[in-house]
Amino acid sequence: MNAALSAIQLETERLIIRPYIESDRIESFELMQNPEVLTYMHMDIFSLEEYQGVFDWLMSSYDTPFDEPFKYSFAIRSKTTGAFVGWCGVGTLDFSAPDKELYYLIGREYWGNGYAAEAASALIDYAFEVIGIDKLYAKADPRNAASVRIIEKLGFSFDRVLEGLTGDHADCNGERMYVLTREKYDQR
Repeated sequence: MNAALSAIQLETERLIIRPYIESDRIESFELMQNPEVLTYMHMDIFSLEEYQGVFDWLMSSYDTPFDEPFKYSFAIRSKTTGAFVGWCGVGTLDFSAPDKELYYLIGREYWGNGYAAEAASALIDYAFEVIGIDKLYAKADPRNAASVRIIEKLGFSFDRVLEGLTGDHADCNGERMYVLTREKYDQR
C-alpha cells in the first residue's frame, strides 16, 4: 500500500475516514443495495459477486502512487458508534484525465446530518495538503439539490454543464461541474 495512504486516518468532529479494510466489505455492499442512494450515481445495484470484484479493485487501488492515475475510496465511520456511514474518495476524473475529482456517498439513514460535507472537507484537505493536487473537480446532477449545496458550501465554483460525453460517460451529460483551485482552497 502507498505509504501515505497506509497512514491515513482522517478524523473530524464526528467521523473517521480511512482506507477500506476487509471487514468493511459486507457493510459497504449493504450500503450499495438501496436504490435511493444510487439515484444520481449512474450505476445499478450490484450482486454480492459483482461487488466483491469492485471491492477488491478498491483495495488494490491503494497501491497506486500519487504520481500515477489513481482513484482512492475511503470508508466513513461514526466516531461514537463505529457505524459504516458511507464512503468518499478522490481520484482521476475518467472523462477528463489527469484532472482529479471528489466524490462521496452517504447511507440513506444518515442523510441530513452534514456527514457528506464533513467527510468531504477532510478529504479536500488531504488532497491538497498530502497528495499535492492543484485543482479538484466535483460534479452533481442538478436535480440533486443536496449535493449541489454541499459542493458549493465546500467552496467549489461552478465551472460548466457537462455535454458531448459519449460511451460510458454519456450519463454524465447535463450534470454540473464545479472546480476548487489551489488558490481558492488556500483562501478558505
